[in-house]
Amino acid sequence: MAYLDRVTPVVDLTISRLASQRFLIDPISGEKFSRQTSIISSAYKRHGAILEVAIRESLRESNRHQVWREDAFKVSRAADQIVGQQSDEAYSSTTLPYGEAVRTLQIDMIAFDNADKTLRAYEIKRGNGAFDAGKIRSIRRDLNVTQMLLKSYGETFRLNPVKAEARVIFYYGIRSLPRPYSLIGAELNDHFGFGVYDLVETANAYFRQKLHELLERI
Repeated sequence: MAYLDRVTPVVDLTISRLASQRFLIDPISGEKFSRQTSIISSAYKRHGAILEVAIRESLRESNRHQVWREDAFKVSRAADQIVGQQSDEAYSSTTLPYGEAVRTLQIDMIAFDNADKTLRAYEIKRGNGAFDAGKIRSIRRDLNVTQMLLKSYGETFRLNPVKAEARVIFYYGIRSLPRPYSLIGAELNDHFGFGVYDLVETANAYFRQKLHELLERI
């Protein structure tokens, strides 16, 4: 199945839900503009999920990557106790055994590069606005916990990665974490050695077109 054939059903379902959602009529803007505002606001929020699918599915087109989403990445007590006590750089050289779970994380994308034998985990954000300090601390904490457990996680799948990296993608360029712990959309092609950005933009263009058509029908 071609890339867009895998992504467009997700977009179509999102548009259908946007079209059927209930909204509150504001006494100043009236029915039409109240509905348009409600749809646009919800579209921003739902676009994050579309980006996740678009990026994952784009990388499936590469012949050097294995790609999946992890809904229950196990976080051990040891990892939770260590995080926050080291510099960000130190977590890259800290490897903890994977398996015990005092909590779990949902990881948007995990990719194993068969060419360089590196296992990478990604949280995917739109990156079109700034997070508050509390959210940034949470993102950083989960990133560092993932970093310490990721190599051992890969070994449980018999991938035997020589290296493991956890990163956050802030797609539209507003980074809440500095390099090298973050990526933006324009860097994805070079990062993966494959035209990920170009494919994702075709999915974004399709979503934009369908969203505009919906707004014009109101």
